[in-house]
Amino acid sequence: MSASIHPTAIVDPSAIIGTDCKIGPYAVIGANVELGDYCQIAAHAVLEGPTRIGSHNHIFQFASVGTAPQDLGYKGEPTALEIGSHNTLREFVTVNRGTVKGGGVTRIGSHNLLMAYCHVAHDCCIGDQVVMANAATLAGHVCIEDHAILGGLSAVHQFARIGSHAILGGGTMAPLDIPPYMMAAGNHASLHGINVRGLARRGISRETILQIKRAYRILFRSGQRLDDAMEEVRQRGLDAPEIAHLLDFIQNSKRGITRP
Repeated sequence: MSASIHPTAIVDPSAIIGTDCKIGPYAVIGANVELGDYCQIAAHAVLEGPTRIGSHNHIFQFASVGTAPQDLGYKGEPTALEIGSHNTLREFVTVNRGTVKGGGVTRIGSHNLLMAYCHVAHDCCIGDQVVMANAATLAGHVCIEDHAILGGLSAVHQFARIGSHAILGGGTMAPLDIPPYMMAAGNHASLHGINVRGLARRGISRETILQIKRAYRILFRSGQRLDDAMEEVRQRGLDAPEIAHLLDFIQNSKRGITRP
């Protein structure tokens, strides 16, 4: 099946449009944009390249995807944006390409929901099954791991990371890394325990959740130095893969770890 392109849409000759895509009125598909099969691009959306987008994505009206980074050091270099499959980008979402100094590529995985007015800055990396509620904002070089949820009007500082299965409350300002599996809220963000309900919904076992709770108490409630607390977690025999990921995330933090 061929693509359905509205007569008022503007599609650059170099753009690659996949099978059965639907391009709405006044949408603009620029040069060096590659659109996978079964994508829907709504009215007035703008896609600029170099941008590669997978299949079954739905980009709503007035979204701006693949535009130049908002970085004073950017001099027009041919950086890129890569987006996976089965994503939904709602109204007025903005996603910028990367910068040379940041590796050159902004990446978004698959099965993500970015609600209205979300912003993904240059060189960000978003995993799979992430939810960003309305007007959640990522500064440059931010990394969001799989299954994280960012509440509406939340903002993440440049170079900070949000761990897998973490959840940020609405309006949260996150200047530091948020460890995996945690709940965080406030300005500035502080930890408020484990995302128990989210973990259970994702099929994480009760025993693993109990291990994460024990690790949380040792790491953040025992009053120990973080390095000493991490060593105690290892000695306690908490051997779930999630614990290994939590410790590795903390160990590799460059901005610092958010605490209660």
